[in-house]
Amino acid sequence: MRDFLQHYTNPSVAKNLLTDTTRRGFIKLLSTTGAGLTLGIQLPTAIAADAETAGSPFEPNAFIRIGNDDSVTIIIKHLDMGQGVSTGLATIAAEELDADWSNVVTEFAPAKASEYNNLLFGTVQGTGGSTAIANSFMQLRYAGAKARAMLVNAAAKVWQVPVDEVSTKNNFISHAKSNNSATYGQMAELAALQAVPTDEQVTLKDPSQFALIGKSGTTRKDLGKSNGTATFTIDVQLEGLQTALVAHPPAFGATVKSFDATEAKKSPGVLDVIQIPSGIAVVAKDFWSAKVARDKLVIDWDRSGFSKSTAELKKEYAELLDKPGASARNDGDADEVLSNAANVVEASYYFPYLAHAPMEPMNCVILAGKEKAELWYGAQLQTVDQFSVASVLDVPPDNVTINTLFAGGSFGRRANPHSDYVVEAATIAKQLRDVPIKLVWTREDDMRAGYYRPMYVQKIRASLDDEGNIEAWQQRIVGQSIASGTPFEAFMVKEGVDASSVEGASTLPYSIPNFSVELHTTTLPVPVLWWRSVGHTHNAFSTETFIDELATKAGKDPVAFRMAMLEKQPRHREVLKLAAEKANWGSPLPEGKGRGIAVHESFRSYVAEVAEVSVKNGQIIVEKVVCAVDCGLAINPTLSKPKCKVALASVCHPLC
Repeated sequence: MRDFLQHYTNPSVAKNLLTDTTRRGFIKLLSTTGAGLTLGIQLPTAIAADAETAGSPFEPNAFIRIGNDDSVTIIIKHLDMGQGVSTGLATIAAEELDADWSNVVTEFAPAKASEYNNLLFGTVQGTGGSTAIANSFMQLRYAGAKARAMLVNAAAKVWQVPVDEVSTKNNFISHAKSNNSATYGQMAELAALQAVPTDEQVTLKDPSQFALIGKSGTTRKDLGKSNGTATFTIDVQLEGLQTALVAHPPAFGATVKSFDATEAKKSPGVLDVIQIPSGIAVVAKDFWSAKVARDKLVIDWDRSGFSKSTAELKKEYAELLDKPGASARNDGDADEVLSNAANVVEASYYFPYLAHAPMEPMNCVILAGKEKAELWYGAQLQTVDQFSVASVLDVPPDNVTINTLFAGGSFGRRANPHSDYVVEAATIAKQLRDVPIKLVWTREDDMRAGYYRPMYVQKIRASLDDEGNIEAWQQRIVGQSIASGTPFEAFMVKEGVDASSVEGASTLPYSIPNFSVELHTTTLPVPVLWWRSVGHTHNAFSTETFIDELATKAGKDPVAFRMAMLEKQPRHREVLKLAAEKANWGSPLPEGKGRGIAVHESFRSYVAEVAEVSVKNGQIIVEKVVCAVDCGLAINPTLSKPKCKVALASVCHPLC
């Protein structure tokens, strides 16, 4: 080692060697110093590994890849359906990596739950419940920090300087005292030889050091959705690709009694007509050929399974509102207090079935062989889809490759526990092995044959004491369960209560001494599914609307009325206070105008809104909405600002 140090300190040698930071330079340094360096810094594998790894990217973990060209690829394990997670998740990893944002690109992860599972879902890879950022935040910070540490360690060994004197910024590694620097790309191959540190061996940044997270000005990494360069399912083209459309039942529960495909098969471009469990599939050379042929099908449907109208269902639901249901929450004795109260307010609410209606209808491309299959589409529940396709094709799940693409919206629709449209594609492909199939749902298919947010009917009764305070609250909810009959039932349904049916009601934050929420779960053949914000979409409306009814009855200001019941809920109070302040709550408005306010927590985000409306010719017009949001730490605050007539305020709160 003494020989090495003497050689290293020779100015004529050191000048060239210390500025040559490529892997070849490192090996040159090794070869000029004898065995001392090999023993001293423990890199005996450097020469042996050179031929195998030369030019290979640096991949320290499943989420980061650094190329010799200085590119930084962040692997995105969640579906980007318009919510911008490809930018948000990349920001988190790039922050700890000290990457140059202009060099960062993103790539969707393969379907591999062992590496890319949602940490809040267990061993399932998928996106939903507003968990993408929450479950990935620390995981990606550590991924970036470990990659950075390996780059720093490699540089410190090349330059023979203390690790804590090496700094990084914007894809550059530098040592100020020796005036050495290198790009991440130049150091990538050498970094790959370093031991991967543990979580305990790296130090994450203090939030005060953040250069990307929580800062304005970060450009999106999904601009391809705007300029046409992003790949969606409809863009996938494979040699010999055929397009499939399915004729679905015209009524829920209906099945095919018989069909005649004679004319459809005569239609130009048609390859085949296949009966599948969900209907009749037409396979043709392109979409229009399949559409024309599908219109020529003659199908006799058996509609005996279900024939109730919406009006009949509403009547049946309303009758259940007068009967006790399964208890979702029961504080005090609301029944007793209400039965003896003199000042009772009551209201009923109806919420219809709602389609998800994403901009991009359901679609999927699949190529199935005898022992394996490959798919391309906007996959939201990769693990569930992988097992569903494997079951249809009778192949091992590991033999099902899913290439996740961008999706033009979803709102829960693509995260289907039954993998309905993906199973349709696999069922068709099973009968046409080695023929690539692009299943396409039309907009009409999406509206008629999809899954829906359940229809709900609710009744809320509450009583006020002599001082205008709520003394009892009873809420009954009637609707279908989303989780029943799915793998999610085991942890979502407890004692007859589907948590998604009552969330936002059973979790009402107001301090009310006697409080009861009950649920009647109905069973119908109408396919139902979570819909953006799930139970909160109807329960937030009913509860906050009813709070206004009670405030009016009590003769109290709606903001003050809420504040008095939120003493133990600081985050609700802060967004409520901020929204009211920014909207100039309480200031006079011109005749014909009014304001309304609401506050609610959904999926760990606390939101208060003030709507300023006017009435013209009997029509309510929303003039302005002021919205205060406390979502914890906003990763990309610039990207969340709306470009419409909505004022957005924010509340800073430490990330839980």
